[in-house]
Amino acid sequence: MAKILDDISRTFSEYLLIPRLTRKGQRADLVDLRTPLAALGKSSDKRFHINVPVVSACMQAVSGTSLSIALARQGGLSFIFCSQAIDTQAEMVRQVKAHKAGFVQSDSNATASMTLEEVMTLMASTGHSTVPVTHDGSATGKLEGIITDKDFWVYEDDLSHTVGEHMTPFKDVIHGEEGVSLREANELLHRHKKDCLPVVDTQGHLSALVFKKDYEDHRRHPNELLDASKRLCVGAAINTHDFRERVPALLAAGADALCFDSSDGFTEYQMEGIQWIRDNYGDDVVIGGGNVVSAEGFDYLVQGPGVDFIKVGIGGGSICITREQKGVGRGQASALLEVSERRDAYFKETGRYIPICSDGGLGNDTQIVVALAMGADFVMMGRYFATTEESPTPKTSINGQVYKPYWGEGTLRAQNWQRYSEGMSTRKMVFEEGVDAFVPLAGPLAEVLETTLFKLRSTMVNVGAENLEQFREQAILTLVSEQSVVEGGTSSVFQFNRSREIDDGRWGNSN
Repeated sequence: MAKILDDISRTFSEYLLIPRLTRKGQRADLVDLRTPLAALGKSSDKRFHINVPVVSACMQAVSGTSLSIALARQGGLSFIFCSQAIDTQAEMVRQVKAHKAGFVQSDSNATASMTLEEVMTLMASTGHSTVPVTHDGSATGKLEGIITDKDFWVYEDDLSHTVGEHMTPFKDVIHGEEGVSLREANELLHRHKKDCLPVVDTQGHLSALVFKKDYEDHRRHPNELLDASKRLCVGAAINTHDFRERVPALLAAGADALCFDSSDGFTEYQMEGIQWIRDNYGDDVVIGGGNVVSAEGFDYLVQGPGVDFIKVGIGGGSICITREQKGVGRGQASALLEVSERRDAYFKETGRYIPICSDGGLGNDTQIVVALAMGADFVMMGRYFATTEESPTPKTSINGQVYKPYWGEGTLRAQNWQRYSEGMSTRKMVFEEGVDAFVPLAGPLAEVLETTLFKLRSTMVNVGAENLEQFREQAILTLVSEQSVVEGGTSSVFQFNRSREIDDGRWGNSN
């Protein structure tokens, strides 16, 4: 008969943290949230770390280009979904990598032969008033000049005139040479009273643009996750079916980390993929594996060349119905506690530290905090980011409330057969393991994440921790009874409508 585990499969909502001593001088704004993404040796420095312990899920409705840029600017990392053609995924990676800190690739470009009417249409569609003019109209073409909305008068100039007749020619354009620092670029902008500085390579080809507003914006994002070339970092998802073709394309595009997108990572299919990447690219490539829910699954994925981090969680996502459909899964808290304990023992045995990612089962900010206290080095979230302005789905209004579509990779809509058809020859999904739904719009990613991270830092201070490693070591968790849940909520009070000013002299007035 089947083996029955004696422990109860528990979730994050069943636990609370016990406060520890908060020392003088400890403040939320001083807490360090940096955490490793890649495996570490006993004496090695962090080979790859993220500045905040948050990554976005490998999902169509979540990890698009805009969200990947926004999250990297806050210090986290996105994994662009792989349930799409290889070339389109690689292009999305390239678009993120084009966003060097303070340097952006031009997305509005013209040729000298275009008419003023055509460039007006271009400006209207992109919202940009400054347009580089290149020999072929591309973002990397040879720069021939710059045209702005101040170079012609809509009401007087003949709009059939060409851009070349009105643009500022290259010889008169204030520009920077490739390799110029952001500070040097800003000094040129300030000295010449310009708002935009084109940067060209040694051949005169457009490399990037620096805007005065972007420099100021960069200064407001000190936690930006950047590579050695000061480009934004981005991850990419891969599967066990076409990794031999997908991995080379993603690495060539500049992906900083790869992650297997599998509902169950405890498989020989995934190990075959890991081995192939290590054989062809060595240890330089950061590889994430999973998902697993047991120490046995952890041990399997770290053997041999092994992975750099492991995702924990099966069936705990907000739109995942794997448990209902297949009877496979485990309470996220129980899974994370077991795998974290095994991770720590493995580190003592080998000197190799494997970061753990808690994937799924995170319904609110409190549960994110609990997951990190239980041993997760970082968390992966889908619904959380699907609610933000930057997620790739369109906004829609339902009964006066703004929502965004959100669907799981296990839905027919996603058609991610690569994730859910291990060992099957068919290229179709036989049944669904996810839900197609809507989530309420929460606002810009930066604002949403700022609140979450402040709560995390505040809780860490309550535990007396100054960084995530101390937080895991010092955290004491207690199980919560049903009555404790009731007691912890509001009771026997009248809650004001938060949209009403409670100090307007009408307390309790319903009119």
